[in-house]
Amino acid sequence: MDEKQTVREILALEREQRRRAAEPLRLYNAEKVHLKQMEFHRCGSRNRWVFGGNRSGKTECGAVESVWLALGEHPYKPNRPDVQGWVVSLTQQVQRDVAQSKILKYLPPRRIADIVMASGRKGAPEYGIIDHITVRNAFGGLSKIGFKSCDQGREKFQGTSLDFVWFDEEPPFDVYEECRMRVFDRRGYIFGTMTPLKGLTWVYGEIELNERGDPEVWCSHMEWKDNPYLAEEEVENMTSFMSEEEQQSRRFGRFHTGQGLVYPEFDPERHVIEPFSVPSDWQCAVSIDPGLRNPTSCHFYAVDYDGRIYVVGEHYEKGKDIDWHAERILALADSLGWRRDSSGRLRALIDSAASQRTLAAEKSVAELFAERGISVNTRVNKDLYSGIQRVKSLFCKDPPAIFIFKNCVNLIRELKGYWWGEGDVPRKIDDHALDELRYFVMSRPVPSLPPVPEKSVIQRDKDSLVRTARREKAWMTRF
Repeated sequence: MDEKQTVREILALEREQRRRAAEPLRLYNAEKVHLKQMEFHRCGSRNRWVFGGNRSGKTECGAVESVWLALGEHPYKPNRPDVQGWVVSLTQQVQRDVAQSKILKYLPPRRIADIVMASGRKGAPEYGIIDHITVRNAFGGLSKIGFKSCDQGREKFQGTSLDFVWFDEEPPFDVYEECRMRVFDRRGYIFGTMTPLKGLTWVYGEIELNERGDPEVWCSHMEWKDNPYLAEEEVENMTSFMSEEEQQSRRFGRFHTGQGLVYPEFDPERHVIEPFSVPSDWQCAVSIDPGLRNPTSCHFYAVDYDGRIYVVGEHYEKGKDIDWHAERILALADSLGWRRDSSGRLRALIDSAASQRTLAAEKSVAELFAERGISVNTRVNKDLYSGIQRVKSLFCKDPPAIFIFKNCVNLIRELKGYWWGEGDVPRKIDDHALDELRYFVMSRPVPSLPPVPEKSVIQRDKDSLVRTARREKAWMTRF
């Protein structure tokens, strides 16, 4: 090989390196980092959803996640050969204009082995409807990204085993359920990116509230300010011509209905935090709302030296007897290192109705708890309106005056789904954790005093000399 040929090959390699470095997939979250996007990609849950406002960056999440999985080059998840996945849009037109366009943007052309068109020309796939794309996988085999639209009907989603399904916007529930079955045997991923414009649909209960308590369900909200590529003046301009109600969905990606949440001030992004070991002198109270057919809800509350409240532990279960509940609550107290009184009992607030005896019972609920090591105080303030206002004030403060550990999932779920009913009274549905939250807040918890630091040997010696000097001076003044 002569010198000129060598130089030409080196220059060609450098051009290829520059071309690859400029690929959109390489530039994704490189210059500026969208923290919410990276949180989504790093999350290990198998059923993940991003509820985002328009132009918040949510669709990029789904497209890049799909491409990474198909290429076998996901930076945060175990990679597989020969990946099979679907991209699901509402209609074929929406597929072409949104999801398909994003996939073509991030999928490097050099990794495309073939494109099969449902309509249009293969040489210009961006202008037609793609049926599927065959992708060269990093393991040497071939992956396939198929495109589906919800208007095809549930029957078109049957019979295939998949590694992932990406829903671009909200699908019908029957399509969602069918796709869950498609990823079941491969332990694949379901993920969705959507703006909640339809009110309280099935997604609100199934994903946002996670009413089934599925440990694999995870969701996040994205708003305009989360997108580092949106200029501040552009955000202000878009905000200026939108109503408050419209902003809830189109800016913040929140589910909204005209009937009104009781606690719209509650924001999981601000008020829900990772658990940590709280100092023992922050321990404040335990609060219980008992139930039999309804859940028994119990939470452990701590208050720091500045008066901020932390909800640090949760027991929440229905259909069990007091023996079962007491055993679980005491076990939770032990795991948290919670203090007991001088008699070795756990002290707690409880609904005043627990002091009443029914005709069928010889002892009240309060007495039954006391016999099992939990001494309960039934003298709680149950004023509904005042309690709600006080809880709302905690969520309103900046910085927040209340934080909830993320493992208190039922309290978080109830806060998200607590709605006003008729006559300025909340609907009496799923409010058990919220009732005992009010009992605690209305008890006017007082922050503990910070511990006095232990004095050093030198400081103790100085204090001793000062006391001696004072005694000698007092003695001398007598003469």
